[in-house]
Amino acid sequence: MSLINTQVKAFNATAYHNGQFIDVSEQDFIGKWSVVFFYPADFTFVCPTELADLADQYAEFQKMGVEIYSVSTDTHFTHKAWHDTSEEIKKIQYPMIGDPTWTLSKNFEVLIEAEGLADRGTFVIDPEGKIQIVEINAGGIGRDAQELLRKVKAAQYVHAHPSEVCPAKWKEGDATLAPSIDLVGKI
Repeated sequence: MSLINTQVKAFNATAYHNGQFIDVSEQDFIGKWSVVFFYPADFTFVCPTELADLADQYAEFQKMGVEIYSVSTDTHFTHKAWHDTSEEIKKIQYPMIGDPTWTLSKNFEVLIEAEGLADRGTFVIDPEGKIQIVEINAGGIGRDAQELLRKVKAAQYVHAHPSEVCPAKWKEGDATLAPSIDLVGKI
């Protein structure tokens, strides 16, 4: 079953954020756009490149009213230790959620149970708490924050203009489509 347009399930977790441990729940996703960015593990190889890329684009996401939440099955203590020791991870200003109980990984259907790790799952959640974008990559394939920004802009546009859709490669300011019978077979 697809997670698209489903409500984020209830959870309670602890995150490392700006030098503190904070509580996070599904209620934190209500009223704003959110990206939940799962990755396999701290102190690994592809993961820090992705998280640093997100950190480099974080101000752009914030301008769009989007909060980023990274999640792995590590603990919030491990996130702090990684943040304290890695130059790339030190750049992170968004919450890093620990999921040692696998609750979030199961809720978002990214848990690799035999390994106790999460797949590289990206979820864009609208202000009502509904999932609008789902992307899952194999472990060796890193994601691109610029492409994620483009997709979030498209999701926000469609959310604000429900009678329009964004075609392939749509970028902010490009033409959209207004689906109608007149367009059938003409695109």
